Amino acid sequence: MRLVRLTTVAILLAGVAPTLTNAHFKLLEPASWLVEDNRGDPQKLGPCGGTSAAAGTPSNVVGAAVGGSKLHIKLMETIYHPGFYRVALAVKSREELPPDPVAITRETPKGPWSISGAIQSAPQMPVLADGLFIHKSKPADPYETDVLLPNINCEKCTVQIVQFMEEHGYNKDGGYTYHHCAGFGALPNTSTMVAVTVPVFVKVCMMPPFRSRASPALTSTGGWPSMVSTS
Repeated sequence: MRLVRLTTVAILLAGVAPTLTNAHFKLLEPASWLVEDNRGDPQKLGPCGGTSAAAGTPSNVVGAAVGGSKLHIKLMETIYHPGFYRVALAVKSREELPPDPVAITRETPKGPWSISGAIQSAPQMPVLADGLFIHKSKPADPYETDVLLPNINCEKCTVQIVQFMEEHGYNKDGGYTYHHCAGFGALPNTSTMVAVTVPVFVKVCMMPPFRSRASPALTSTGGWPSMVSTS
């Protein structure tokens, strides 16, 4: 009887205080700027992964892209959690990357719990795509998509892919978001550039013809003025 009561209490508590489960994803394409394990760790700390305890080991991989073309994104959710993904771009500095999605939460005995996150319906730079791969069940295959890059020119841009986790407790490193980044260089697509011709105006001043009693006359010969005799 005592065991039954304890079980009942445990069930009731489970309905009040959700069990904390950490979601994870591994960035497959483009290659991550950090060395990742099979689960995709380290990935909690924003804006590009690592943790407050360990920054992670750089992979030193720098990819290549063409401005104005599509960049292929491929990732695998290694530990399932409902939510969605977002892709953002930094051209000069990672400080250009946007804050994590704003979370709507509810309070539980274990602290705040995420319900949903803000999604840009019409993404604006630095966000390239938002609300990707919205899901409420465990995916069987990797997620893949193409995002269109602006016609950029950079030695080392950063593309950031984040996962917002619904029904998740707050973690001190990343809140309700996990983070991955990849570095790449990009040259502009010159075929999409439009040549602009700027007209140049030249002002020509001509000396008007005149006659002086004390000197020869100046007349126009259709070009520069010339001297003619008055005698």
